[in-house]
Amino acid sequence: MNTTNIADLASLLENSELGKKGLEELQFVMNTIADLGLQSAKLTFDITLARGLNYYTGCILEVKANDVAIGSIGGGGRYDDLTSIFGLKDVSGVGVSFGIDRIYIVMEELGLFPKNIDVSTKVMFANFGEQEAAFCMPLLKQLRAAGISSELYPQKAKMKKQMTYANNKGVQFVIMVGEDEMESGILSIKNMESGEQSNLNTAALIKELS
Repeated sequence: MNTTNIADLASLLENSELGKKGLEELQFVMNTIADLGLQSAKLTFDITLARGLNYYTGCILEVKANDVAIGSIGGGGRYDDLTSIFGLKDVSGVGVSFGIDRIYIVMEELGLFPKNIDVSTKVMFANFGEQEAAFCMPLLKQLRAAGISSELYPQKAKMKKQMTYANNKGVQFVIMVGEDEMESGILSIKNMESGEQSNLNTAALIKELS
């Protein structure tokens, strides 16, 4: 793969405001990956990468399997105001599409289908806002690494809506992280079946749920 270090492009684009903005966005992605401890994902910057669709306005990406000789299994990127085509202006986002047939082939070849594939989400982190969600992301990663099926509610919303979602999905525990929890490191955990609430740090929570 033809790759280039992002820093190597700084001098080439020093007179381009648009180019410098692009480098800032790419560096933000790299820094965020590092902050979450996801370097094992083997993220590589490839200056030759291009997507066929012209609505992308920022970072684009492709996903490849490490140990199977197959093309990309997913791809996408950042787009601004794409929804204006459908009458909804000023809404930006990031989209990724996956080739389910290729993913199936990879998982089958590597024996990756889990025995507990039918197990639903066990733990859900409630979403109280951008800062709280950012705080929860490393905790979510720890729970998943311990084999605990977990997710973060995708956006800030009224607690009733989040709890209804958890109930409908059969989530066993909802973790609520606000300002107090962020300062103390003690998580507020609600048992959705009994309604009981407890307070544990991440290590104790993993030990209890594992």
